[in-house]
Amino acid sequence: MLISTVYLAWRQYTMSKPLYIFLDEAGNLDFTDKGTEYFILTSLTTFRPFPAYNELVKLRYDLIEYGFNIESFHATEDRQPVRDRVFEVINSKLDEFQIDALIVEKRKTGKALQKDIRFYPEMVGYLLRFVLGKHDLSKYSQVIVVTDTIPLNRKRRAIEGKTKEVLKDCISKGMSFRIMHHNSKSNMCLQIIDYCCWAIFKKWERDDDRSYKLIQEGIKSEFPIFRNGKIKYY
Repeated sequence: MLISTVYLAWRQYTMSKPLYIFLDEAGNLDFTDKGTEYFILTSLTTFRPFPAYNELVKLRYDLIEYGFNIESFHATEDRQPVRDRVFEVINSKLDEFQIDALIVEKRKTGKALQKDIRFYPEMVGYLLRFVLGKHDLSKYSQVIVVTDTIPLNRKRRAIEGKTKEVLKDCISKGMSFRIMHHNSKSNMCLQIIDYCCWAIFKKWERDDDRSYKLIQEGIKSEFPIFRNGKIKYY
C-alpha cells in the first residue's frame, strides 16, 4: 500500500513537470568567405530543479568576493580563470541535463535557404523535432522553449511560427507549449547553454577541443546536417 501511494505521488509529480528546452547559437549568418565556416545551434533540455543553478549563483558571488566584476557568465567575454570554474560546475552536472547540437557547414547551404528569415527558423525546427522525438512527452505537462532575447521583427516571428509548428506536431494530446525570449543575464540555464554552444563551436570552427572535452559526456547528439552534401555554394 505504501509503495502504491509513493508511486502515485511520484507519478503525479512527474506528470506535472514542464520540459524546458533552452536554445543558443554560435557563428554568424554571413554566407561568404568572410563569415564563419560553421553555424552551430545547441539545446539544453532539462526540468526543475535546474541542475547547476545554485552552484553557479554561488560561484558568481565567490568570484565577486575574489575580485572579479561579474554580472553574469558569458563564455566569449569571460576570462579564462572564470571559464575554468564555470566548466568545472557544468561538468559536475552533465548527467542531469541533455545537450544536443545541430552543425551547419555553411558552404553547403543552398542559396534559397541562406536567407536568415528562412535559415534560422528551419534549423531551429530540425533541432527541436529531433530533441522532442527523444523524449516520452507523456511524462510532462507542457514544453517551454526559451531563447536569448530576439528583436521583435520578421526573423523572430518566423522563428516563433516554425517553433509552434514543430511543437504542435510533436507534443502529446492535452499538452501545452510556450516560447519565450529572455535576456541571458536573467537566466542561468541560458548561460549554461551559451558555454556549451561556445565549446562545441570552438571544436568545429577552430579545431580546439579543450573546452569541448569538459562537456563531451553530456552531449547526446551532434549532427552535421549537410554532412552528405556534395555542392559548395561559395
